[in-house]
Amino acid sequence: MDRAFRRLETKLIHAGEPEPRILGAVAMPIFQSAMFEYAGETDYHDLKYIRLNNTPNQTVLHGKLAALEGAEAALVTASGMAAISTTLLTFLSVGDHLLAQDTLYGGTHDFLTRDFASFGLSFDFVDANDPGSWEARLRPETKAFYVETITNPLMQVADLPGIVQFARSRELLSIIDNTFATPVNYRPLEHGFDLSLHSCTKYMNGHSDIVAGAVMGRRDLVDRIKHKLDHLGGSLDPHAAFLLHRGMKTLSVRVRYQNESALEIARFLEGRPEIARVNYPGLESQPGHNRAKKLFEGFGGMLSYELKGGADAAKRFIAATELPIKAPSLGGVETLLTQPALTSHAGMSREDRQRLGITDGLVRMSVGLEATEELLEDLGQALTK
Repeated sequence: MDRAFRRLETKLIHAGEPEPRILGAVAMPIFQSAMFEYAGETDYHDLKYIRLNNTPNQTVLHGKLAALEGAEAALVTASGMAAISTTLLTFLSVGDHLLAQDTLYGGTHDFLTRDFASFGLSFDFVDANDPGSWEARLRPETKAFYVETITNPLMQVADLPGIVQFARSRELLSIIDNTFATPVNYRPLEHGFDLSLHSCTKYMNGHSDIVAGAVMGRRDLVDRIKHKLDHLGGSLDPHAAFLLHRGMKTLSVRVRYQNESALEIARFLEGRPEIARVNYPGLESQPGHNRAKKLFEGFGGMLSYELKGGADAAKRFIAATELPIKAPSLGGVETLLTQPALTSHAGMSREDRQRLGITDGLVRMSVGLEATEELLEDLGQALTK
């Protein structure tokens, strides 16, 4: 029986859980079975089978994910890119056109620039803060508008209310990648977006030990994505689903601590002479700060900054740090440092990176759960070196 839990913290623990509990188990068991006995299902997509995304471990996640963002339905996938690519391929057919924000995660950028043409699809990148660029690139065959809540790696906050209004008035599907903000800081469906996507590899799981994705939205839209995913095969295995389910329960306490720590670190770095600029929406100096303050309940655990000495200085700085781990990805309990030009955005040409402001000397930082004071000390000594 569904229960209405009012607060996010409570939903993370109790929403979607089986009632009654399975043999009294407080923790959700792992159902390590590829298939389940036939129970009279009349539709292929309803057969209980891991690839069809309806086994007990997947179903419990669907209920919990939907509750977090106030969605009618949710779908868990094998990766964030599985969520992104399957969603776009569900609603775009041969000849269709997509409007997409011009500063996106490198994997999404590569999917659009390298794979879209082979599906007979087209797209245009637009400045998500310039409504004139949206209108200028709108076509009769445009079907959707794709953005990120906080962009990777420049931490920009687009005109999200304007995008929702623009998409709705022109009957476009509005799709947003909410990975960086998480439902703790922003819930896009409450603000009018049609679909909210996540790489659950990051904050949702929070422990750097699985790859997963999710889509939340209206039931009819999610059902269409599920049917496409059933055929493409990007389903999440039971053990990864179990780990995601467990990791999500601490999302609120993790993200709120990371919000506070990242803001303190951003302010510290902004005052250092070795730093040319800091990108973090919580800083009053940021162009999108007032918008972020109005929209978000927190500014997130991600920031990026550019060292004055360029790529060489960035490499030497990263090498001199002792606490952060030098690795791609983000959102875990460990602080991670990376140079986007060498990792997440290496697939982009240098010219495209430079045009967008993703310089070779840019460092991206995913703030973990270490003591903020010790992180500040470590960053300070590394900058001095």
